[in-house]
Amino acid sequence: MTVVLRLLGEVAVEVDGRPVDLGTPRQRCVLAALAVDAGRVVSVDLLVERVWGVDVARRAQGTLHNYISRLRRVLVGADGVAIVRRSSGYVLLTDTIGPPTDLHRFRELCAAADAEVDDEHAARMLTDALGLWRGEPLTGLGGVWVEAERERLAQERLTVEQTLVDARLRLGEGGQLVTELSQRSARQPLNERVAAQYMLALHQAGRSAEALEHYQKVRTRLIEELAIEPGVLLQEAHQQVLVADTTWVTTAAGDGVRAAVVPRQLPAGPAPFVGRHDELARLDDPGASATAAVSAVTGTGGVGKTWLALHWAHRNLDRFPDGQLFVDLRGFSPEGVPLSPVAAVRGFVVSLGAPPAGIPADPDALIGLYRSLVADKRMLIVLDNARDTGQVLPLLPGTETCVVLVTSRDRLSGLATVRGSRMFTLNALDDEDAQSLLAFRLGSRRVEAEPDAVSELVRRCAGLPLALGVVASRAAAHPASPLEMWARELRDVSTRLGALDAGDPQSSVAAALSWSHAALTREQADLFGLLGFAPGPDIGTAAATWALGATAEQASGLLRALTRVSLLHEHVPGRFRMHDLVRLYAVKHGGAGHDAALRRLVAYYVHVAHAGERMLAPQRRPVELGPPPPGCDPWPLEDEAAALAWFDTEHANLLAVQRLAVERHLHAEVWQLAWALDNFHWRRGHLQDNITTWLAGVAAADHLGATELLGRSHRRLGRAYAQAGHHTEALRHLNRALDLAENRGDLHDRAHTANALAWASSLRGNDREALEHARRALKFYRGLTNPVWLARALNSVGWYQARLGRLHDALEPCAQALGLFRRHQDADGEAAVLDTLGLIAHRLGDHANALKHHLAALILFRRLGNDYLEADTLVNIAHAHAALGDTHRARDSWQQALRLYRAQGRPDDVARVQRHLATLMPANSDHPVGIAT
Repeated sequence: MTVVLRLLGEVAVEVDGRPVDLGTPRQRCVLAALAVDAGRVVSVDLLVERVWGVDVARRAQGTLHNYISRLRRVLVGADGVAIVRRSSGYVLLTDTIGPPTDLHRFRELCAAADAEVDDEHAARMLTDALGLWRGEPLTGLGGVWVEAERERLAQERLTVEQTLVDARLRLGEGGQLVTELSQRSARQPLNERVAAQYMLALHQAGRSAEALEHYQKVRTRLIEELAIEPGVLLQEAHQQVLVADTTWVTTAAGDGVRAAVVPRQLPAGPAPFVGRHDELARLDDPGASATAAVSAVTGTGGVGKTWLALHWAHRNLDRFPDGQLFVDLRGFSPEGVPLSPVAAVRGFVVSLGAPPAGIPADPDALIGLYRSLVADKRMLIVLDNARDTGQVLPLLPGTETCVVLVTSRDRLSGLATVRGSRMFTLNALDDEDAQSLLAFRLGSRRVEAEPDAVSELVRRCAGLPLALGVVASRAAAHPASPLEMWARELRDVSTRLGALDAGDPQSSVAAALSWSHAALTREQADLFGLLGFAPGPDIGTAAATWALGATAEQASGLLRALTRVSLLHEHVPGRFRMHDLVRLYAVKHGGAGHDAALRRLVAYYVHVAHAGERMLAPQRRPVELGPPPPGCDPWPLEDEAAALAWFDTEHANLLAVQRLAVERHLHAEVWQLAWALDNFHWRRGHLQDNITTWLAGVAAADHLGATELLGRSHRRLGRAYAQAGHHTEALRHLNRALDLAENRGDLHDRAHTANALAWASSLRGNDREALEHARRALKFYRGLTNPVWLARALNSVGWYQARLGRLHDALEPCAQALGLFRRHQDADGEAAVLDTLGLIAHRLGDHANALKHHLAALILFRRLGNDYLEADTLVNIAHAHAALGDTHRARDSWQQALRLYRAQGRPDDVARVQRHLATLMPANSDHPVGIAT
């Protein structure tokens, strides 16, 4: 049985990890008063004083005995822990292995660290000691003694924290301590030990100029407020920064001169470091560019630019025997003000051994001295967190013997132009490397135990190393908690950024992004906020132009500005997307007032989608749209191929825009998008997407109260269900569409719905019923004046007659349909008739002619981008090859069809083709080819 007594936080007792109810606060205070001196007798008078104070009546002793009795009963299950009466008082005894309380364990670790000569071991023990603190000591208790004890323990903790900082500084980890010490120094501006530690941390981080500035600030304040000069500790830190760990030699004349300095300013490398193999290989390759001396790593905040730079630098230290310089240029940082190039150069010059008295005041002379000091040396210069090219150029050496590595959120395009620098854009980690990072931090066993939770953590962090690091550090602090708990916390988008905050600006995704956001102009910030709300995975220049109500030139300039500071990524020319966590930040901090812009964005997709739909289906009745928003020019689509390409590119955005329109009750736009997407969905075989958009379309038509639109919507939804094999739902919606058409006396809709019912019946395997519906549709179409619609009805009658074995009866309507389609240049219809003629020839035993017709149909379907009917035609081609004895080509055609069926989510068709592939026997059942109306 494991018993734990906790004082460094809420007073608690745990038995085998389960908390024990200790009763009222005063009763817990009795336990605390004994526990701080566990193993030693505490007199009754002292106990009363600790719990009630000095001015209490002696009757408090009776109450004390009652509390003791209750605590003894509570602790009965805690074997090894007992409150024992002694002649002068009480004692808390434990026979547990190790210290009796977390406070005693804390002091034991601190004492061991104090005796340790190895700084690394000492730092580890001090870190473990501080890790025992779970908040303010003796939480939940009050009183004079409690407050005094709490203050004493807080001072004890502060001393240990400072001792740990000393150890880490001796280990050269100052770069990792800068933020912590900056905050501590702000809270304790006259604490000379903290000031000295902060100076040394800045110095180790390559920010020596800032360290010297901080010394002057503290010295001025000490003189003004306390009328004293800095003490020995602070003066020694000042001297250490000044001389940059330089040794002194004596000349024959006895003058002290500075020896050659080999600066080693690199902060510690990241541990662990995973992935980035391609980027490391490119950095290793000096022949990758004509000017390999300067390389720039760019990317969004938290993507690991500095980690990559430091990891590569430490791997290649042997290449730089003359030393390494490092500076944080604070281009995007909490301070908000970038470090001036002159201040950075001054820090470098001091680190290179120039005596302070000899440093020129003139900026040009200072830069000249710097370049002279590094000329012809084999040094590495790391310029971290640069704001822009202008901040970097003065820090570049004049010769190429030095290697310069720059990191920035800015794209630094001017650096490539002026110096021919190598540019690296760092993207998020892939899933495998992200999981490896978590495994390094949390242990393989823990990660392997919860694969689903780990996958979700990786997905929610979107491969951003900073986010993964925050999650790992929080999970590591609670080793007994399941990873599912952290995954659940990240699941809610409203709290995700908060969950990715470790309480330190350097370990907060939101803080890191805020520094980029602060660098934006008002116009750029407005677009940034808008793009956070914009639906879909990316946005093109044209869509952004409409949303902004601006010119294409203005929109392009703003998009490039956001790309330059890595808040956007141009993943293909003219198309931009945001990292998932950047989008969350944009939504939270991008401001309000985007309603008008989002309406313009919806209008863009509606108008261009309808232009594309007219290209794909010119025979369909057009839908009337209102005019585009003022200042928004229609976006031209040249031809059918351009329309298909646009739909392919924008498909995910179109679905997202329709969802946005549903949320904003834009019923007309919801229906218009469903209509515009229908033909594209049918051609590409996006069966489930077609159902989803038409479900929204039916609801929108119902809201609009438009009976004609409602009838069309039910017909289209019925066809979508039929395509996907949901026959009951298909029949329900098609019959509803037929009722609405008959009630309105609309001959067009009656004809189209009868044709749709025919096709749905055939997909259910009822060709006789399909033929009846097709003949009824043909009768309706003969009363209309659209020859293409008539041709489609003729082809349908021919197809179903052929399916029923009435082959010679099928030839006449097919011949009429083919002539009409060719006369009116309807390639879609022509392909469908050719497929019907192929079926007739196949059933007549003329397999060579069947193959010819099906191949001609396939060419047209592929040219049209009709993946849905391409798959069906490939099956018919396979039957013809099999009948001709060419099993090799039959297998190839079935396999092509199988891939398309799987992509389209058609499980019945997949199963049918798999049976054919298993037997490679000609099938008796052919697949119907339908035409959308």
